[in-house]
Amino acid sequence: MLAATLASGAGFAAQQTDNSREAYYRCKDSKGQQLYGDSMPFGCNGQDTEVLNANGMILRVIEGDKSRAARISREVLENKERRLKQEREQRDRMLLETYLGVEDIERLRDQRLEMLVAQNRVTEQTIANMLERQSRLEGQVARFKPYSEKPGAGPVPDHLAEEMVNTVNSLRVYQEALNKNRAEQADVKSSFSADIKRFKELKGIR
Repeated sequence: MLAATLASGAGFAAQQTDNSREAYYRCKDSKGQQLYGDSMPFGCNGQDTEVLNANGMILRVIEGDKSRAARISREVLENKERRLKQEREQRDRMLLETYLGVEDIERLRDQRLEMLVAQNRVTEQTIANMLERQSRLEGQVARFKPYSEKPGAGPVPDHLAEEMVNTVNSLRVYQEALNKNRAEQADVKSSFSADIKRFKELKGIR
């Protein structure tokens, strides 16, 4: 009886080994034709390929190019959605931990806008002063060639030309700063508006 039991156990172990042994490959090639082989058929390269045992059971699947590309694309999308969800949750926690009510959000918004508006006024005044300087310099430059047609008019002095160039360049810099300031004001209004809306949603405020 012991011998029979051992033989039965050995047979079961052998069957388990056979079932786990890779016997042949199966796939559909690029034309949809089914291919088999005890080694990877050439037409299976780049295709999803099933690896089977001698009984025809699928042991594993070798990923093809299209499946791999689809999986990578899916994983990238899932990671992006996961990251966005984490960012939203973090933003929600910050809103709830930072503000007690809508009034707090509005107060901070108004403070930031007030600072930007003050900066805007200073920049606008600077631009106005520089435009006056530019106008004055243009009047001076007009007395020299090539702007003046008067006989004996000389070339524009170097210091005057340099001051004119510096003024024009500075005007461009301040104008860019003014545009940036106005864009920041719009961003602040939009961002705080979204925060207020979300805060009300989290708190159930209508």
